[in-house]
Amino acid sequence: MQSNSTGTTLPIGILTVSDRVVRGEYEDLSGPLIEQTLSNYFFDDLEYIRRTVADEKPQIEEKLRHLCDDCHCCVVFTTGGTGPAPRDVTPEATIAVCDKLLPGYGEAMRSVSRERGVVTAILSRQQAGIRNRSIIINLPGSTRAVEECLQVVLPSLAHCVSLLQGESILHPFSTNGTQPFIHPV
Repeated sequence: MQSNSTGTTLPIGILTVSDRVVRGEYEDLSGPLIEQTLSNYFFDDLEYIRRTVADEKPQIEEKLRHLCDDCHCCVVFTTGGTGPAPRDVTPEATIAVCDKLLPGYGEAMRSVSRERGVVTAILSRQQAGIRNRSIIINLPGSTRAVEECLQVVLPSLAHCVSLLQGESILHPFSTNGTQPFIHPV
């Protein structure tokens, strides 16, 4: 790994939103997948700050504020809680803490899932937005959907981070204009 232009590690937040994971009934597979995919995609020295929270809007908002404001994560990925079920409130919590929304991310993620024949993609409510200088991106909870969505999100992420930070601090492995290969897990 290589440090960014400031010579420091970049904090990346990963927030798993799941009642079952919090209760210990289910192992979080999507959080580690996000971490591994980012490590394969970017050559920067990334510090992963992983948290887990129940499907409770105030708790999700609190964790998002903490990761953005206290941990200074340049990007926070959430996984889970983006469907239409009554307890799926991750998008609402994200909207509540963001200063600006980035609707293109959610549109692109739903589009790639639909293109791959996922008929339930239309039910997904992923959001993305900016809180101060941090980007928050909602990903679905399933590992397959996380993998598909990251493939569409990652190519523009470094540019968005550099716009918010005022400098280029996140670098994909490829610098010749082609997308780096995202290694399947």
